[in-house]
Amino acid sequence: MSEDNILMAQRREKLTQMRADGIAFPNDFKPTHRSGTLHAAHDWTHEGEITEEAKDALKAQAIEVKMAGRLMSKRVMGKASFAQIQDEDGRIQVYLARDSLPEGQYPEFKGGDIGDIVAVEGTLFYTKTGELSVNVSQFRTLVKSLRPLPEKFHGIADQEMKYRQRYVDLIMTEQTRTTFKRRSAIINAMRQLLNDDGYLEIESPMMQAIPGGATAKPFITHHNALDRDLYMRVAQELALKRCIVGGFEKVYELNRVFRNEGLSARHNPEFTMLEYNAAYEDYQTYIDLTEALVRAAAMAATGSLQIEYQGETVDLAPAFARKTMLESVLEAVPELTAEDFDDSASAVAAAARVGIKVKEGMAPGLVLVELFDAKVEHNLRQPTFITDYPVEISPLARPRDDNPMLTERWELFCVGRELANGFSELNDPEVQAERFAEQVAQKDAGDDEAMYFDHDYVRALEYGLPPNAGGGIGVDRLVMLLTDSPSIRDVLLFPHMRPEATQ
Repeated sequence: MSEDNILMAQRREKLTQMRADGIAFPNDFKPTHRSGTLHAAHDWTHEGEITEEAKDALKAQAIEVKMAGRLMSKRVMGKASFAQIQDEDGRIQVYLARDSLPEGQYPEFKGGDIGDIVAVEGTLFYTKTGELSVNVSQFRTLVKSLRPLPEKFHGIADQEMKYRQRYVDLIMTEQTRTTFKRRSAIINAMRQLLNDDGYLEIESPMMQAIPGGATAKPFITHHNALDRDLYMRVAQELALKRCIVGGFEKVYELNRVFRNEGLSARHNPEFTMLEYNAAYEDYQTYIDLTEALVRAAAMAATGSLQIEYQGETVDLAPAFARKTMLESVLEAVPELTAEDFDDSASAVAAAARVGIKVKEGMAPGLVLVELFDAKVEHNLRQPTFITDYPVEISPLARPRDDNPMLTERWELFCVGRELANGFSELNDPEVQAERFAEQVAQKDAGDDEAMYFDHDYVRALEYGLPPNAGGGIGVDRLVMLLTDSPSIRDVLLFPHMRPEATQ
């Protein structure tokens, strides 16, 4: 029998006795305090050594507290013991003296195990070393922990355990708890900014007859009552624009989307997107809004616009750089010229000259995108908006008036990865129908990420979609940036994993 199994067997024996004594799993204890508020109000150790006068003053106040938390350490010293209990805010020390507890409670504490959830009542005091503590007058075990906690996380195997058993990671790792508190603050800050600006939060279906709003491979499910296949949504965009057709002028949705793609440090099959649309705006004004959202998120998460990510400093305070895709490619590959992208043949030849092989006959815009992906994206370390995307990869974006081969579209990049995407929305129903037809042709040719023809969306446009702009922020990638997390799995409470190996 393994050591863990032996320990679990011993703990089960203790639980059996607790059941026999009628004290297993009580549900009548209500805490009045948490460690964080107590430390904030009374822990002055950061200001220097606690004086004897301060110790006496706290003792004289006789502040009564009732706390519950997980037993994380214990130091038994005969008739008296110290322990640490952990609640949502953090840890606090407790002091237990045999002669100060009702009969049976000190043995109950001594026989308890690390990981048990316990309740204490008592008064606050400072120890001789000045540590804020609770002098316990009542002790109870609320929940018997049957599995021993790991001593610490280290190495590859434990990293996988952090993702598979996030509940254990949250118990053991303060940084993990901090990351997810910051994630919540980031989401709340962006939501609050949009709410304050008059945006209406909407909810759209997660199961759809046609997946639309992005070029991505969808998940397929089946509805038994309707006897039809449905698709998990790949984006919220088309629903938002239907609402603008209906008369709402500012709308957003912050929720999950699903894409049936690979797993990586940047990709999870379900992830959180913030998408926002407003009538009578264009892609330039939405650059400004997106900057504001990112800055609000940074302040909520870190309290600063200068952040550290994996050893490099990112400054979010200055206006984010703005470059067209063509400008960025020509800057990165100075041997190329704008004229190289006048037609397919010259664009393909230009790519070959700089070591990028593309298909013969590829459209100049698609060649430009290939060069951008290979030569530019990974070097965009500070926040940068890349604008004027080719029409071939922007089926929902409005074409530029001065060049219909380009669109009024941008993407925001930082630390070498995309964070956000936005554009002036295409609102011409006839052009949109042509774009959908082109996407269908690409799907028929084998592109499983191409869009379907959404007849209902075209019908909505035929009623009249006001001029508008839309944007979308990948919340998980933004949280990665603002919490210095190298993998998307670090910012998802329950990331998808490959099947766990059986023992």
